[in-house]
Amino acid sequence: MQTDRESRRQLRNCSMNEYVMKNGKKLRRGLTTGTCAAAAASAAAWDLLTGEVRKEVMLKLPDGQSVLLPVRKLQCAFGAEYAVTKDSGDDPDVTNGTEIRARAEFCYDAPENSFREEEFPGVCLQAGEGVGIVTKRGLEQNVGMPAINRIPRKMILSAACEALENSDREEEICITVSVPEGRKLARRTFNPMLGVEGGISILGTTGIIEPMSEKAIVDTIALQIRQKKEEGRTVLVLVPGNYGKRYAEQDLGLSSSAVVPCSNYIGESLDLAVASGFKKILLIGNLGKLIKVAAGIMNTHSRVSDARWEIMAAYAGIHGADASILRQIRECATTDAMLELLTEWKIRETVMEDLIRSLGQQLTRRTGDHAVCGSVVFSEQYGCLGQTAEAGEILEEMQKEQRREQEW
Repeated sequence: MQTDRESRRQLRNCSMNEYVMKNGKKLRRGLTTGTCAAAAASAAAWDLLTGEVRKEVMLKLPDGQSVLLPVRKLQCAFGAEYAVTKDSGDDPDVTNGTEIRARAEFCYDAPENSFREEEFPGVCLQAGEGVGIVTKRGLEQNVGMPAINRIPRKMILSAACEALENSDREEEICITVSVPEGRKLARRTFNPMLGVEGGISILGTTGIIEPMSEKAIVDTIALQIRQKKEEGRTVLVLVPGNYGKRYAEQDLGLSSSAVVPCSNYIGESLDLAVASGFKKILLIGNLGKLIKVAAGIMNTHSRVSDARWEIMAAYAGIHGADASILRQIRECATTDAMLELLTEWKIRETVMEDLIRSLGQQLTRRTGDHAVCGSVVFSEQYGCLGQTAEAGEILEEMQKEQRREQEW
């Protein structure tokens, strides 16, 4: 006869692959908020309907894998409530360690702004404390609905419906998902920018968190781009990070609501903008990032590429810098330090003109005939370094669009 420990080990061995190799490191996968909510909902529904108290739940994930999760019963004045402590594995996720709860109770009228689906009769789903509410168009849910994405929603409703179908009860049940720390955690996520207020989102497409997932970042960028299109904007403004965002707002007078941070994923962001139907795109960034784009490097993360001095040395050499000058450029830690040297040698302006011209060509090559893309390049130390030929017209249209918004 198997011991409980042997049984658990066997279950885990036949479930999801817990580890993945990234950049030569063995990293542990985690579980999404959707998976945790579904496990808690399953335990709560079975308890409500059958009186069976559970300590763990075997949950089938969307891709067919299975995972065994420990669950904990909570004190509850009515219905049954369970909690799962979220384990994000080795992913730097702000929700790691937080408690995801689900309460099951009998109900006869679906609460306002709750989810009901024909596929899962007799079950409805609503948001409790710490689960955000959608306030902007462009998300998977309508405005006013809980920020529980489609696949997690299906997982939660399916788990509750399975319990209902296997019980002798005929009453309808309602599942309420809550996250006690959700309101506080949401401030550390993209939610306020995306239009989700009051808590975190219940997310997940496979049910599993891939450690350090670039896809999650790109998906967030894609969502923000779609939202700008939904808002009726004709010009998309992309910035690699906080420097670009601050320059766009303070120096160019652009509204923060018009700007989408694209991190290091400049090429993918341009592709997403074109796919969303934008015909005019303005990229605003620090030379430290955009010098790479001028050489055709569309992912500017230092782990992927760091050719700043090589690119700058090539342009300086074209404009007369000798070997001793190029060696000094190689020793510079920042592009601002390189600009200081170019200023001393009186070739900064000509080098920047040439480099920014190449930047414009690379952007045009990426977007093709589908969109006009311009760029404004600046330095923290030297301010505006120049802009591509297309940037002036795009910026002017952006400012007109902003004035129209203010008039409305």
